[in-house]
Amino acid sequence: MSTSEIATVLAWHDAFNSSDIDTLLALSSDDVEIADQAGAGQGINALREWASTAGLTLNPGRMFVHNGVVVVEEQRTVAVRPEESTTTAAAFRVVHDQVTSVFLHADLASAFDATDLTEEDAVS
Repeated sequence: MSTSEIATVLAWHDAFNSSDIDTLLALSSDDVEIADQAGAGQGINALREWASTAGLTLNPGRMFVHNGVVVVEEQRTVAVRPEESTTTAAAFRVVHDQVTSVFLHADLASAFDATDLTEEDAVS
């Protein structure tokens, strides 16, 4: 387990949730990949646009890590329905303290399927 990878992902969440775009971009590689069920994008400009328009809050919960991949179970809240939140997951790839990819998944099981991580990779 890498404390650095976990710290990077937690800082990324803090920057995203506080709309601190400059810090979010600094924590991400220039060719960062972003994807969810609606589509995908690549690069700093795609991340900037997505973060500025997503209308999401992603509150991290349980975390799982192995070989630079961090899966985070999240409470996702959409700005237009703040009274509703859903439990989802995101898979991050972290290289040299920068997020190189983030893929949003409908649930923890699909994030595990996409990354080959399991409950055994839980951060204690």
